[in-house]
Amino acid sequence: MAFKLNPLLKNFILVVVILFILGGVFSLLYLPAVPQDPISLSQLVTEINQDKVKKITVSGDAVEIIYSDGKKAGTMKESNSVLSDVLVSLGADKARLQKVEINAATVQESVWSWLLPALLYGILPLLLIGFFLWTMMKQARGGAAQVFDFTRAKARIFGAEGHSKDKITFKDVAGLKEAKEELIEIVDFLKFPKKYLAMGAKIPRGVLLLGSAGVGKTLLARAVAGEANVPFFSISGSEFVEMFVGVGSARVRDLFSVAKKASPSIIFIDELDAIGRHRGVGMGGGHDEREQTLNMILVEMDGFERESGVIVMGATNRGDILDSALLRPGRFDRKITLDPPDVHDREAILRIHAKEKPLADNVNFKEIAERTPGFSGADLANVANEAALLAARFNKTQIFQVEFLEAIEKVLLGPERKSHILSKKEKEIVAYHEAGHALVSASIPGTEPVRKISIISRGMAGGYTLQVNSEENKLRTKTQFLAEIATLLGGMSAERLMFGEMTTGASNDLEKASALAKKIVKDWGMSSLGPINFSTKDDAGAGFATGQNDYSEIMAEKIDKEIEGIIRGAEKKAAEIVARRKELLIKIANMLVEKETIEREEFEKIMGIKSSKNAKKA
Repeated sequence: MAFKLNPLLKNFILVVVILFILGGVFSLLYLPAVPQDPISLSQLVTEINQDKVKKITVSGDAVEIIYSDGKKAGTMKESNSVLSDVLVSLGADKARLQKVEINAATVQESVWSWLLPALLYGILPLLLIGFFLWTMMKQARGGAAQVFDFTRAKARIFGAEGHSKDKITFKDVAGLKEAKEELIEIVDFLKFPKKYLAMGAKIPRGVLLLGSAGVGKTLLARAVAGEANVPFFSISGSEFVEMFVGVGSARVRDLFSVAKKASPSIIFIDELDAIGRHRGVGMGGGHDEREQTLNMILVEMDGFERESGVIVMGATNRGDILDSALLRPGRFDRKITLDPPDVHDREAILRIHAKEKPLADNVNFKEIAERTPGFSGADLANVANEAALLAARFNKTQIFQVEFLEAIEKVLLGPERKSHILSKKEKEIVAYHEAGHALVSASIPGTEPVRKISIISRGMAGGYTLQVNSEENKLRTKTQFLAEIATLLGGMSAERLMFGEMTTGASNDLEKASALAKKIVKDWGMSSLGPINFSTKDDAGAGFATGQNDYSEIMAEKIDKEIEGIIRGAEKKAAEIVARRKELLIKIANMLVEKETIEREEFEKIMGIKSSKNAKKA
C-alpha cells in the first residue's frame, strides 16, 4: 500500500536530515587530530636520555617527535608551559636534550577556523529554520489561493496570441455552406465593428449552433475565431457546475469578465444543454446549482454593452430542451442548424482528413463518400484514421482503397472477430439468416440495394447485410418503412423455414423492427388511427421519462394493436417471400458458407438484377 507523507512533515524531516549531515561533516573536519603513536612525556624523557630522539617540533600544545630512525610520534604538553623546562623537570639529561633539535612552529589561525563554525552552528540553523517557516507560509498561501481559484472558469484559450498552431479557418471546415454564410457576418463584425455600429446595427449577442453529434459545431466555432483572429474562450457547460452552491455562477462571472477584458473575443460554451435546460421542472428547485448558473448566464448576456465586442456561441444537440429565456432575442437570437454532410460534402471532408496521409493512386473518395451515407464529419475522420492504421498494420507505405472500404465496415460494425469460430451448424444458421435479409430486401420495392453480405463476425453481430442508402431519400414513405421492417424479419423467417425454429440471433432485428413500428404509429401518424402524434416526450427539465401518456388506456390498447398489426403483416410478407424463393435462399446461403462474403455484383447476378449505373466495383 502506497504511503504519502504530508508536505509539512516531509519538509520538517528534510530540514532535520540536512542538519545532521552538516553536523557530521563539521565533526569530521574539525575534530582534533589524534597522533599516530601517542606517547607520554615521561616516555619522551626516557627516549631522549637514550639518544633516540632527533627532532622535536612544538606547535601550540601539540608536540611532534621525529626519531633517529625516521619514525614519528606525538604527545601533548600543558598550555602556557615551556617544553624544555618540563622535560628537565621530569629528569631529562640537559646535555642530551641540547643535542635534540627543538623547533617552535608558528600557529596562524585562519579566518575559516572561527567563521565556518559560526556559520555552521550559528547562522545556518537560523537560515534553515527560516526556510522551513517560509515553505509552510507558501503552502498556506497556496491553499488559500486554491480556494479562491476554485471559482475561476477554467476555459481553454485559442486565438491570436500564442496559438498559431491551433488556428482553424473556414478552409479547414468542409461543407456547411449555409452555416458559414451566416457566420461570415459575425467574423466581419469582430474585424470591423465600427462599420456596423455607425449604421446603428446590432450584431447578435449569441449564436447557437444546433446539430447532431459530430457534425462540426465545435470546429465551426473555432473557425470563426480563426477567421476573426480574436481570442476564443472554450468551455463545456458541465465545467460550470460543481457540488458547492454558487461556484457555477462565480465561474460564469469570471469567464465573462476575462472575455470583456480581451474583447473583441468569443465565448464558446459546448454542450449548452448541461446548464441550459428548462427551469422549474424536474428535480431541484430555485436554489438548484444548475439553475443559478443558468440565471447568471442570462444576466451576463443581458449586461453586454452594444460596443463590448464579446459574442457568445453555444453548441448543443438538444435544442428542444433549452430554456426559452436563452432563445429570446437579445441572447441566443441567431440559431444555425448544421445538417449531416451530403455526398459532395463527405468527399470534401475525406480529402481534408486525408491531406497529410500517403495515398495510393487507386483511392476514390467519391466511392467512399457514396458508401458512407449518414456519416458525420467525426465519423469520416475516424474512417480516414482507421484506414491509415490498417495500412500501417500490414507494413504498407501507402493507403489503398481496400483499407478505406474495410475502415467503413469497422466504423459501422466494429472489427472483424476472426477468433470467433462458429461450429458448422451455427455457420449454416447465420448464412441462412443473412441470406433471408438480403432475399427479402431484393424482393420488395422500396428497399435499398444490398451492398454486401457477410457471415464474418463483427462487433456483437454474427453476420451482417449492408445496404446502400439512396442519397435522394430525404423523405420516406410508409411503404419504405414497411419494406424495411419486412427485411429485418427476413432473417428470422429464413431460420424458421429451414430449421423449424428461430434463434437468439434475431434479437437485434426484433428490437429495430419494434422501434420502427412504434414510430410509424406514434410519431408519424401513418396508421389507421389517423394523423395524430402519440409520442411521450421526456421531461425536458429532469432529463428522464415521466412515464405519463397524453392519451387514454383505450387509445393505448388501439396503439398496441396497430403496432402488432404492422409487425405481423411484415412477418407474413417476409415468410411468403423466403418460402416462394426457397431455391434462391439456399443458393445464397451455400455461397456464404463457402465464401463467407458476397459483394453487390455477385448478389445481383444471383438474383438476376441488372446492376445500377452508378454501382462501383470495390
